[in-house]
Amino acid sequence: MSYSPKFLRPVLIVLLLFVAHSAQAQQEPQLEAGPMLGYVEMQEANIWIQTTKPTSFELTYWKKGDEKAPNHVFSSSTLALDSNTAQVKLTDLDYGTTYRYELSIDEEKVDLPYKTEFTTQQLWQWRKPAPDFSVAMGSCLYINDSEYDRPGTPYGKGTEILTHIHEQHPDMMLWLGDNVYYREPDFYSKKRMDYRYQDARNTPEMQPLLANAINLATWDDHDYGPNNSDRSYRMREEALEIFRRYWANPGYGTSETDGIFTKYKYSDVEFFLMDDRYHRAPNQLKKEDKDFFGEAQLQWLMDSLVSSNATFKIVVVGNQVTNKMKDSESLMAYGEEYEKLMDFLDKHDIPGVLFLSGDRHFTELLKTDREDSYPIYEFTSSPLSSGTYGDLNESEEYDNPQRVDGTLVYDDQNFGMMHVRGEEDNRRLVLETYGSDGEMLWDYTIHENDLTNK
Repeated sequence: MSYSPKFLRPVLIVLLLFVAHSAQAQQEPQLEAGPMLGYVEMQEANIWIQTTKPTSFELTYWKKGDEKAPNHVFSSSTLALDSNTAQVKLTDLDYGTTYRYELSIDEEKVDLPYKTEFTTQQLWQWRKPAPDFSVAMGSCLYINDSEYDRPGTPYGKGTEILTHIHEQHPDMMLWLGDNVYYREPDFYSKKRMDYRYQDARNTPEMQPLLANAINLATWDDHDYGPNNSDRSYRMREEALEIFRRYWANPGYGTSETDGIFTKYKYSDVEFFLMDDRYHRAPNQLKKEDKDFFGEAQLQWLMDSLVSSNATFKIVVVGNQVTNKMKDSESLMAYGEEYEKLMDFLDKHDIPGVLFLSGDRHFTELLKTDREDSYPIYEFTSSPLSSGTYGDLNESEEYDNPQRVDGTLVYDDQNFGMMHVRGEEDNRRLVLETYGSDGEMLWDYTIHENDLTNK
């Protein structure tokens, strides 16, 4: 039997279209963002991923340098209900061990142009000195989206700074709030809020940092809701759900109190990530004892600080805490909670307390002297990619007497580094700020004995 060319032509067209569609389907990436390393313990690690659609996946991991040994495989799937995200908790790991891992989606290996590995924490207590490590930090990550941005010059200044952070090879990255910026159409739509997180999370320059450093986060107003938003925000429960979906923190609030606050210990440093939005009373509320953290969260912090045996106890807050020249978006503006916390630190003689914060669109190191105790330091690091403060030199804050000389950066995007170093009983924090080009702008060292009452 023979067929005429006229008959064969439509058949060939259909076949060619089918082959082309199949090839295109194979080329389309199935990984939306990640993998991202969350918290890591001595024998457990948490890894987050997001796919482009609901699908099955496998995470294969092995000890670095032991590639011939049998691999471990974790199999699961992403669900549309969770925005195609999943968190993989790897357990029964060996402490103090580096693992490499790779991802397969729908039985296809995902080839990434950077390494993917993590190291479990060491079992050092009673055995050897506390391990040294480094932490990167930053706030105010604005990703331009022309359809929804304000007219004029784009507010986002590019994301190349994320590459410079990765080049520092930090063990941990602390996201200090405003890690995404909701726009007006996002405020009252859960789907749009989710989209905004996804749009920021799949930033290409972010991926190597996500895959190789522990990533922990708190929030501030712009990744919680509208500007200066508080507990009256109608979508606060949805905001909490989405935050939990996109971050792999070790916890979120307590069984009695909702929120994103949690704590995490790494080597001899304990981090207390605070929630400055979910329970916060409005800034404009005329009430002397109004809530900033709220009674339950503040009590949790005080309980946690007094029971901590860490050399350094670092409290992470989206807003500034100790700036006496800031009278609105700060803990200082909520005077009773501020005084209650400081009185508590004085009364219990808790050593090693330091604050980290974001929000301000400029960077500084504040030092608050206390009459009968060691000074309280606060390292504010901001912004990563959003616009800077502007003409700070025309503000009364330009000559803030609390500021450590030489630590002000207000005309460039920047990020912070904190290196924890030194032998037992002489540990030190080396604080640094780097500009948008990756060059160090200043450094300052705080010794363990600087944060104790002698």
